[in-house]
Amino acid sequence: MANELRQRHTTQPEKTETVAEAGHPGGEIKHGGAVQILRLLLVVVFFLSSCTTICITQFIGAPLYWIDRDLYYAYMALTKQSFGIFVTTLTHLWAPTIIKVSGDSSVMGELRRTEDGGVECKFPERMVMIANHQLYSDWIYLWWIAYTNRPQMHGHIYIILKESLKHIPIIGWGMRFYGFVFMSRKMSTDQPRLAHRLKQLKTRHAGPLSGSSGLDPMWLLLFPEGTNASNNGRAKSASWAEKIGVKDMEHVLLPRSTGMFFCLNELKGTVDYVYDCTLAYEGVPRGEYGQDLFTLRSMYLQGRPPPSVSMYWRRFAVADMPLDDHDKFELWLRERWYEKDSYMEQYLTTGSFPSTTAAINGVKSTENQEFIETEVKLAKWWEVGNIFIVLATCALLANILARVWNAVWYGRQA
Repeated sequence: MANELRQRHTTQPEKTETVAEAGHPGGEIKHGGAVQILRLLLVVVFFLSSCTTICITQFIGAPLYWIDRDLYYAYMALTKQSFGIFVTTLTHLWAPTIIKVSGDSSVMGELRRTEDGGVECKFPERMVMIANHQLYSDWIYLWWIAYTNRPQMHGHIYIILKESLKHIPIIGWGMRFYGFVFMSRKMSTDQPRLAHRLKQLKTRHAGPLSGSSGLDPMWLLLFPEGTNASNNGRAKSASWAEKIGVKDMEHVLLPRSTGMFFCLNELKGTVDYVYDCTLAYEGVPRGEYGQDLFTLRSMYLQGRPPPSVSMYWRRFAVADMPLDDHDKFELWLRERWYEKDSYMEQYLTTGSFPSTTAAINGVKSTENQEFIETEVKLAKWWEVGNIFIVLATCALLANILARVWNAVWYGRQA
């Protein structure tokens, strides 16, 4: 398959704002300057109120770390659920997005259309999830997929990401509580901290997450490309391909295997499958990049989110991977990425991924159903209240205790 793919020219014309604006796949700008300012203010208010509340909730539960570790991790999983609810609500209200979910025969029976037109995934409670990296917002849609899973997994997702993000006020603090893994991209530095975190994720114990002696739920999200697709990423991919003597890819970046190889070896015996998601954004022209078109401003302020986001899922058994030899594993991963590149070519040519009717189950006939079309949203609107319930409860208890104290104090004074 690799030999059938064409070598991509790495020299790309410099994009300008005018080029990006012309024929934007999200359509015309839906909101003028005044409305954009109002939308920005509302986003900021919702963002700060939600994230600050979540962070304060985390600090309230922090002492549990020294009291009961199992209870602490269960508590932090609840705050992680709150963040999944937050980003889902934010996207639903400010950047409503259609999602088309499909997969090959390896995920047969694990994708289902619900009666209300949503999607329900039945992926396992423990897995490693990998994906091509198109936009900085890719993780939002993957976190939402964890929300749609049964059992729900949006409180048990772990992301490996670059170290600089942990220094962001509020969000960075929250991600540390979540147990995310921050990488400096120097394996000599990263390996000890990665080994430490993975050791925690494969520890067997009895607690409120597992319910009995066993392993806690875990979805570990990796982006093997290391960065999102862009002119700079494309040039680095081509340079790396030339250095190791392989053909570069056209629509995705050449994956790096070291981190994934290390993670899978560390988790061996505790994870059975790797789930691969190929992400594609409707309307991105051949040779251009989604990050140049679907910016935070265009999506959340101007009202121009992607017309749709397509997900194509595959499943690979860890037992079938060559984890005893890094060179063989690198070749295995690269071949999977060549396949992914061919899927992207088909998407650009036909507007859809390969026909996968057999992979989808639903409440209606799926004879001609090649994907499940739904939107990013909560199952119940009132779930957004879960973000604030712990802090509100603590505030209520504090108010009651203050009133009791005042009553007792003034009663003694009388």
